Amino acid sequence: MASLLFSAIMLLILFNLASALHRKIPTTLDGPFGPVTVPFDQSLRGNAIDLPDSDPRVRRRVKGFEPEQISLALSATYDSVWISWITGESQIGYHINPLDPKMVRRPILPHKARGYSLVYNQLYPFKGLQNYTSGIIHHVRLTGLKPSTIYYYRCGDPSIPAISEIYSFKTMPVSGPRSYPERIGIVGDLGLTHNMTTTISHLIGNKPDLVLLIGDVTYANLYLTNGTSSDCYACSFPHTPIHETYQLRWDYWGRVMQNLVSKVPIMVVEGNHEIEEQVESQKFVAYSSRFAFPSEESESPSTLYYSFKAGGIHFIMLGAYIAYNETGLGLKRKHNINFCPLSCAYMT
Repeated sequence: MASLLFSAIMLLILFNLASALHRKIPTTLDGPFGPVTVPFDQSLRGNAIDLPDSDPRVRRRVKGFEPEQISLALSATYDSVWISWITGESQIGYHINPLDPKMVRRPILPHKARGYSLVYNQLYPFKGLQNYTSGIIHHVRLTGLKPSTIYYYRCGDPSIPAISEIYSFKTMPVSGPRSYPERIGIVGDLGLTHNMTTTISHLIGNKPDLVLLIGDVTYANLYLTNGTSSDCYACSFPHTPIHETYQLRWDYWGRVMQNLVSKVPIMVVEGNHEIEEQVESQKFVAYSSRFAFPSEESESPSTLYYSFKAGGIHFIMLGAYIAYNETGLGLKRKHNINFCPLSCAYMT
């Protein structure tokens, strides 16, 4: 994966619906094509400095069990969308007391759709290492939606009360050969740096219909559990008993991203920085817990790969940490594809 120095890499792919109706849409078989990019802003070089714990953008601003870190994800088809949020405070320390997911209900207003809630732990059974337990993570799937339609929503528990402000999103166009999102943002190696905030601001300004995040989310695994960081974990901490992480960086990241992903769906696939091995050799726990994935809807048994449609595009998200063969959970037979890492797409 690219280093943090280049964490602000972003590519915008434009799909012009009007021209698509009148001419053949080119594919990679028609190439090669010259790149269409924006010149790199040289002022960003050397500024890949992590946002500190004290930065107001990463601090918790809600009270009690009010929703925060609100985000959207697509389901497998245009008529369904996932909404995710977190309630309650996470904890980090030597003695943690996980929250009970049943403490808070999870309706989406006004339709009061329901989903599921969970709490995950990041545990290190070694002396001197701090453990982490998340707030209550809620994932709710809305169904029966119309294509290319703006919907308004609030999330939370009205019985407490602990309800978010009103947000909105637009559904994908109906799936078909002449129906495409106008603009898709593709980002990777985001991390949580000052450069990253510039990237997100640029994304918001370009008003994408969908964002793909192709691995390396928070770089929480470049930290010790006490919050000490390094650009090279193995170089700075060669003698730690396990590769530690600082899970609060996930909460910080969710707060910084909310302004974008509460309005625009984000589809994520894992990178090496999401492995985050912990007790009993568990891996990808934060990644699999914090994001909603259309795994079940696309008949995938894993969060490490799945597929979904955005208009006439069928995206197949394939992480680099699953077996790409006939024994790799049968994905090849289902989709009739050749395997490749990260993400693929084809037009229908």
